Amino acid sequence: MPFISELTLYPIKSCAGLSLKHATLTRAGLMTEQIYDREWMLVDANGIALTQREHPRMALIVPRLKAETMELRAPGMLQLEIPLGLPDPDSAPSLQVQVWDDTVLAYDCDDLTATWFSKFLGIECRLVRFHANAKRLTSGKWTNGDQHPTLFSDGYPILVIGTGSLQDLNEKLQQQGRQPLPMNRFRPNLVVGELDAFEEDYTEEFRIGEAVLKPVKPCARCPMPSVDQITGEFGPDPLDILQSYRAKQEVDGGICFGMNAIVTTGDGLKLSVGDQIAVTLSF
Repeated sequence: MPFISELTLYPIKSCAGLSLKHATLTRAGLMTEQIYDREWMLVDANGIALTQREHPRMALIVPRLKAETMELRAPGMLQLEIPLGLPDPDSAPSLQVQVWDDTVLAYDCDDLTATWFSKFLGIECRLVRFHANAKRLTSGKWTNGDQHPTLFSDGYPILVIGTGSLQDLNEKLQQQGRQPLPMNRFRPNLVVGELDAFEEDYTEEFRIGEAVLKPVKPCARCPMPSVDQITGEFGPDPLDILQSYRAKQEVDGGICFGMNAIVTTGDGLKLSVGDQIAVTLSF
């Protein structure tokens, strides 16, 4: 029977993730210890989101949650600690930031933090945190008009991939004499074990106890899967293989791997690695 194989939360968009044994499911994404997926984000001098697409070294910024701080480590840098306590929404420094087509309010982290990230990435940037008064909603195009909350994700609160899909890709890579890739190249939040290749594409819902996740939109891929999450460097790129059989007309020919999902039932419920998943197919 399908089951939760991995749970990963990414505190800072496009930086390394936290591998979790347990997580709280919320409508805005996974949460642990009151910290949400993609709650922080790096922005350039114009307030525009930075990602591994242009700055692959972001993969080398590794967070760890402590009692009152988030510890950050990166090669050649002294460790940095970010307070986890929420700032006062009425008085804390803030700015408008842009993530794709959305402009939202964010807390502006301090200058010392900005200097740390700027030095490591070699570009002027600042760390921002999703503001308590901010509101960002998913597009209703793929959800029959319904909109769901999300923070600084690309567009939807949960990304789901089955292990069978990665196995299928790796078999094709190995047939061409290329090395298999780990799942972290695709940065999912929830990995489903014992699921046939790309079965997530045709799933109406994943039921985990009383919680229900609904896949709504194929995840069209940019060059980020070509970034080695251990070295922070580009290559090798699997998109040439995926192009041959994973281009989908419904997303304008985008090369797809994984499904974006929303939470329809179970806000606040606990998920654990090993939990069994009942899969309802859409046909």
